[in-house]
Amino acid sequence: MARTRLAGAARVARWADAALGPGRAGAAGDGKATLSAATAERAAADLGLSVAQVRADWDTARLAGLVEVHGDNARPGWRLRAWDRDDSAVLRGWVALFDAWSLACPEPEGHEAAAVAEVVSAMPQVLSFLQLSAGPVPEDQLLDLLRQRVTELRTERCEVPYGPEPDPGAPGAAAPHGAGPDSALPASERGPALPTAAWTPPSPSAVAAPAPSATATTGPAPAPADVPAAPLPGPGREAAPADEAGPADGASLAPLLEWALRALASVGALTYGGGQATLTPLGSWAVWVKLEQICVAAQSPAGNIEQGAEDMLRGCAQLRPNAARAEYRAWLAARPVGSAVTELLSAARGEDALLRGLAFEALRVVGAPAEPDVRSVLDEPALRPYALLWLAEHDGIDPEDAHEVLTRDEATWLWVDTAAAVADHGEAPMLVRHLESAVQPTVPALLDEVRAVGHPRTVQVLVALAAAHPDPALAKAVRRAAFQVHTGGS
Repeated sequence: MARTRLAGAARVARWADAALGPGRAGAAGDGKATLSAATAERAAADLGLSVAQVRADWDTARLAGLVEVHGDNARPGWRLRAWDRDDSAVLRGWVALFDAWSLACPEPEGHEAAAVAEVVSAMPQVLSFLQLSAGPVPEDQLLDLLRQRVTELRTERCEVPYGPEPDPGAPGAAAPHGAGPDSALPASERGPALPTAAWTPPSPSAVAAPAPSATATTGPAPAPADVPAAPLPGPGREAAPADEAGPADGASLAPLLEWALRALASVGALTYGGGQATLTPLGSWAVWVKLEQICVAAQSPAGNIEQGAEDMLRGCAQLRPNAARAEYRAWLAARPVGSAVTELLSAARGEDALLRGLAFEALRVVGAPAEPDVRSVLDEPALRPYALLWLAEHDGIDPEDAHEVLTRDEATWLWVDTAAAVADHGEAPMLVRHLESAVQPTVPALLDEVRAVGHPRTVQVLVALAAAHPDPALAKAVRRAAFQVHTGGS
């Protein structure tokens, strides 16, 4: 179903890949990823489509991550590269489109940006209600639920002090609670909709009949950061208490609900008509995935979900593999994939070899979305062996055979790096056993190649190995090799 929904977008994206590649004419003329008139007409002629259809498919391709536009140049996204061989890439592309539903259709005119933002923030609960209903739901019932949720959002953020409004130009004057640089932007210019933290399923009682009260049935969900704050009172007036925040007006919300439902229908999340809405199988699956992500994030076994990548990886160092993978999944579910991958690779570049290995274990949990970033570090000597193994396993090579993609020098470098992690965080017997994993058939051959490979931790690793090994003759040879590396001798 996702392939069918995105077929037109994939067709235009492939055309752009062939016709607008490096050195060819740019896709956009305004720097905003909008197809120029000449390019749109050219694509329409080549594909046998109308210009309007080309523009619609192009917008869908951008929202689904099938194309990326940088300035006036377009390039294929990783999902297009993986389109024919990876079903998960197709599903992720559709989920990206689903997340950006508020950008799929222009918002109705005549509504304040704050009201539009409230509806966008409230729709996750409406969608959760549709998912629990498992069938058609009358629009009036959805409007009642939307009005209730918007009232809750207004109540939650009405946290202004009593008294006159502070002078905006005065030193230390604070911005209204919840207000941000995007608060006044129209929906077409705001960031991606449906933040994970906003997904709060309604209670079973709400499924039967959503109550019109302003009290949440299951506890209010955290208000997303892009929801603008209630405006402060003007000079000389006092702010209304939080419990007097104005209730949402169902009449004013009706056209915004209709816009939201039509936008969600345009991306294939639901069907809308005859005064009722029904989730499609794709829409039901997407809502289930969102709710599952919330559950996964809430079940962080070691409590590292709010930590940065480096601290999270340190927290996972003492966990068994299955528990560590559960922690990685929880940590990843709580943040955007792109920023999570960037954080993990940044941690891998540090001096701690243990974190390097753990970072790539976490990237294995990420899977296909991490492929472009992993490929981009192949030129970094410290990360290249890890990246090659990751890519080999991603391409389907058995993990036990993946080491065959490494050259002798790369395998030796990885052996030293792993030994450094064991020396820093493990016990002496583990370091002695690590000798068995070397690709060299003898210890003298290993020492010769270790000296030549140039790993920055070579001396420390050899000293630690000499101190740990029970064989005096071998320990002496290892110490001699460490001294030669330290002094630059041969």
